[in-house]
Amino acid sequence: MNSSTIEHTALPKLWNANYTKVWTANFMIFFSFMLVMPLLPLYMTEEFGAGKHTIGVVLSGYTVTALFARLFSGYIVDTFNRRTVLLLSYGLFACFFLGYLIGGSMILFAIVRTMHGAPFGTTTVANSTVAIDVLPSVRRAEGIGYYGLANNLGTAISPTIGLFLYEAVGNFQIIFLLSFFMAALGVFINYTVSFPEKTKTGTGTLTGTELATKTGAGLMRLDRFFLVKSWSVGLMLAALAFPYGVISTYIAIYAKEQLGLTKGAGAYFLVLSVCLMLSRLTGGKSLRQGKVIHNAAIGMSISVFGYLCFASFHNFFGVFANAVLLGLGNGHMMPAVQNMFVNLAPHNRRGTANASFLTSWDLGVGLGVLVGGIAVELCGYYAAFWTAFVMNALGVAFFFAYVKKHYNLNKLY
Repeated sequence: MNSSTIEHTALPKLWNANYTKVWTANFMIFFSFMLVMPLLPLYMTEEFGAGKHTIGVVLSGYTVTALFARLFSGYIVDTFNRRTVLLLSYGLFACFFLGYLIGGSMILFAIVRTMHGAPFGTTTVANSTVAIDVLPSVRRAEGIGYYGLANNLGTAISPTIGLFLYEAVGNFQIIFLLSFFMAALGVFINYTVSFPEKTKTGTGTLTGTELATKTGAGLMRLDRFFLVKSWSVGLMLAALAFPYGVISTYIAIYAKEQLGLTKGAGAYFLVLSVCLMLSRLTGGKSLRQGKVIHNAAIGMSISVFGYLCFASFHNFFGVFANAVLLGLGNGHMMPAVQNMFVNLAPHNRRGTANASFLTSWDLGVGLGVLVGGIAVELCGYYAAFWTAFVMNALGVAFFFAYVKKHYNLNKLY
């Protein structure tokens, strides 16, 4: 038996029952979320006559509250019972889809949509932290990469189903109800998970507060809410997320108004997500070998050309070249960057590390939605898309100029 065979057989099981359940629950989060995401601009236009600037402001509110919630979610997940936090936040996330059914005015819809971001932010932090907890430590980097496949699969399937239902029945209420039922199923799946015990020491189990005290991290310290050591990675990730906020929000209207592609948004998300999944699968081995920086560099280098294509070619080719390149690039980049956050944190700060990762992404996406809406309203789609490319290119340049060195000097694992 050769050494590679011994290494393979010695590895503990990755897809254990708990990890599989949490992975599936993560799929339900993003399926229900992405089912309505590309349709909301159309819904606001048809139901309320909203302009593009109004759409950008209202939809960015969701991201703002998700970002605000995540600032505290890491501390909450690290301190309190994770089962309670996860099930409560996930249950609230599901129930808010019912709120869209009663959003009879623009103001009421905006309130419901904005408030929905808080349970979404907490749920994604809690769910991803539990996933890391139930993974074998030697397969954690690989498992984080595969965990993101659930996001990609949900993103691939749900926009296509949502747009199909919209074209078939033209009834947004049915789509909102479907989102609720899928999210509720995710709550039930997580209810069946056997949650790991809290971190132990020789004297027994430590509560989150005791852990905070033991590591010198008090309640009011900034590092309890955002992993300060990861500031450079977070700033870079926000710049890389900015263009995704622009494109994912306005792709449906842009494809319909400018290109005459009534089904273009559904096909775009499908191609994007298939490429994301393929990229994550091919990048899993190198993550298991610890090539985090390598994967991040390859991924963001590919993605930046995708945004360049979208800004340069205002046609069918530009849209789908972006989908392919962005999928292949982000599939390598995102799990690598998440591993960078986790590797910068001690074990009892995993919740904060995940919160910092997701907060940075949300900040970039939210700014992209807001600034993109203003740019589209004042200067048109093409100016918004060039702005998106420039922001992404700045993030890539920052990675190679500073972030790599900063990460290697400060990583713990």
